[in-house]
Amino acid sequence: MKKMNKFLSTAVLAGVSLGFAAEAMATEWNVSLWGKRRAFTEQVEKLAELVEEKTNGEFTLNISYGGLSKNRENLDGISIGAFEMAQFCAGYHRDKNPSITVLELPFLGVETLEQERKLSMALYDHPAVQKDLARWNATLLMPSPLPQYNIAGLGDKPETLADFEGLAVRATGGIGAAMAALGAVPTSMSATEVRQALDSGVVKAVAFAPHAHMAFGTIENAEWWTTNLNPGTVNCPVVANTDALESLPDAQREALLGSIDEALDHYIANYENNTMFRWGPALDERGIERITYSDDELAAFKAAVAAPAAQTWIDENTGRGLPAQELYDFATDKLAELKGES
Repeated sequence: MKKMNKFLSTAVLAGVSLGFAAEAMATEWNVSLWGKRRAFTEQVEKLAELVEEKTNGEFTLNISYGGLSKNRENLDGISIGAFEMAQFCAGYHRDKNPSITVLELPFLGVETLEQERKLSMALYDHPAVQKDLARWNATLLMPSPLPQYNIAGLGDKPETLADFEGLAVRATGGIGAAMAALGAVPTSMSATEVRQALDSGVVKAVAFAPHAHMAFGTIENAEWWTTNLNPGTVNCPVVANTDALESLPDAQREALLGSIDEALDHYIANYENNTMFRWGPALDERGIERITYSDDELAAFKAAVAAPAAQTWIDENTGRGLPAQELYDFATDKLAELKGES
């Protein structure tokens, strides 16, 4: 009987030990986003779903919308390991990630979300870009492809480009530079601050992609929308803490990295088929007037802005020690190649 009890005790202890071992193998990553779930975050949501499914729940991504960090501090949080994954926009802190701001230059010429995706992924693989982000212990995983920005605003309608003179507009990165070239007064602020700024009169107009105009409520009191200004877009990558990524078991790392393409496929399909499908009716329901500029005006705008902005970017970032001309040439050559494939 004593031998039987001893056997049972050993078996129970072994079971407990195995249970602890199994539990120890499970991995949970915290993911810092902001705002609320929307088209902009669908690739992260899909990635979490795929990773959990492929690992039978052994690897989970716990997504937080604003509960872990402010959006402008996500890269800092990644650098110190406060969380394992985050999304941020390059234009929020251009000095921290200058290499990827090449993709925010005005009038770069990206025409589709698929081009934006492939161009971003190619640039993210460039050694100089990886070195730049390595300063923050960050590994670039995937972009958040966005269409060209346009502007929704209040008050006097900018029926010609000259009418932007003096207009206070929320615009970041290269889009801000483009707006400044029109004589507007660009203000950089995070997406979560925009509605209050518009309501209080701090800005009179906001440059966003369609999903953000809907998600952050700027169209609720907007009176006009530019249909074809298309000054550029922003680049908002999803990154992982490099130490956390490298410490993953092989199977979990493969589940994560091997799910990125499918997550991006889902993101683009959702943006094109759902967000853009709802955009036109959303404008119509609110009586928002569409403003369309002539080809001649837009050509003059591009001529005045694109080349000077690119040269300024190259000069400034060469001064920072980046191979800026090489990165600019890489991006523009790759985009030309992608257009040739279309």
